[in-house]
Amino acid sequence: MKAPGPFLLAVVAAVPICAAPVWRAPTELPFGKLAVLELREEDPKQPPLPRPGDEKIGPLFLRSVEAMPDGRGWKLTVQALTPGIAVLPPLDLGDGRRTPELRLKVDRSIPFGAPWMGVGGGREDDLPEIPFPYGWASLLLLPFVLLGYYLVRRWRRNSGKRLQKKAKAAFAKAWPPSSKQREALDAAHAAGREWLSTVVGEEARSWGPKDFRAQSLDPWATWVESLDAARFGRATPAFPPLLDLKRSLGGQS
Repeated sequence: MKAPGPFLLAVVAAVPICAAPVWRAPTELPFGKLAVLELREEDPKQPPLPRPGDEKIGPLFLRSVEAMPDGRGWKLTVQALTPGIAVLPPLDLGDGRRTPELRLKVDRSIPFGAPWMGVGGGREDDLPEIPFPYGWASLLLLPFVLLGYYLVRRWRRNSGKRLQKKAKAAFAKAWPPSSKQREALDAAHAAGREWLSTVVGEEARSWGPKDFRAQSLDPWATWVESLDAARFGRATPAFPPLLDLKRSLGGQS
């Protein structure tokens, strides 16, 4: 029997190589993006390939694994997060078969002048902060601004009524005077003039009896005369009742 020739030995030596699983992959992988690699068993006599990988295949992150429709291999969705040359070393599939080594170029390129952003870098890889939309957010304050404007306007519009009510209460407390002492008479006079100024106007602070009668405010004319009489110890005219003074201003207050 003749010894096998060198050609036959070369064919036999090549059988394990031909029977090894085969990678089908693009020449380059995009940096940070998903790409699909195929691992196939070309020899139909070999059993289906076991599921390869767990979380990573070499330096590539394994995102999903999908069996091929013909059952002869797997589609591996991977993501490259390191630029340069990604080397996938031979993988032991657990049944005696090993994948061949695979080298893939991971290109990381950007347009000229654009910011160099990516994954896993330093401060240069941090994305710029999105500015807070103060203009749009301020629209949420519009209802509160309108409400505040309405309340302030209403408060200012009613300020005169509040002052008048306060002055009226102060006069009612001071009239008639508790005594004919000068302090009590001056307090009653000041409170009355203050109330008159809020109802009639500031000019009422200097009105005398003739002015009050000209304005049909006869009780207030008597009010002035009674205070002057009390300062000099006279009893007439008497202090007009508080109710008469209020009624005389009823149409104006």
